[in-house]
Amino acid sequence: MFRILLLFSLFLSTSHASDLCVADLKGIKNPAGYPCKSKVTVNDFVFSGFKAGNTSNVFKAALTPAFVDEFPGVNGLGFSAARLDLDVGGIIPMHSHPSGSELLIMVSGHITAGFIASDNSVFLKTLSKGDLMIFPQGLLHFQLNSGNRKATAFFTYSSTNPGAQLLDLALFGNNLDSILVQKSTFLDPAQVKKLKGAFGGSY
Repeated sequence: MFRILLLFSLFLSTSHASDLCVADLKGIKNPAGYPCKSKVTVNDFVFSGFKAGNTSNVFKAALTPAFVDEFPGVNGLGFSAARLDLDVGGIIPMHSHPSGSELLIMVSGHITAGFIASDNSVFLKTLSKGDLMIFPQGLLHFQLNSGNRKATAFFTYSSTNPGAQLLDLALFGNNLDSILVQKSTFLDPAQVKKLKGAFGGSY
């Protein structure tokens, strides 16, 4: 019995590093994540980049990610985070995350947020400080500043890199033939031309 306890204590004392796998961003990324750094420090587990983002853009929005590429300490842990800043009238347009669910945590202001389920039912709510809302993986969703001052929220994701596909960019920020876009969206040629121009697609 003593030998078993001794072996178990030795195992515990030597297995500490096996529960740490900070991403070596110089290594090759694969579906399981990055390879592990050989030496880690406490700084690998702290992210200090959540300052207010630049909202001087067409969406009046800024998303500051703390995904594995920005925060190597989350490598292999199955979660990550981001900060959202929305000016008055700012919006994160309809989009989805193919690789993770999202939890929104309101910090200040008012954000109207919603998602569309696979049966096309809509779940919509105006959120204020302290509110939380979840957006299931892969479903289309959005966030809009519906107040009269800047709004701030934090996100957590059930993935170290949840990915994102913005619906407007997917439809109009590409070189897909405009006639196909018109037929698949039921928009008229002038609308498709305007949207392709706004999102950088070729007409």
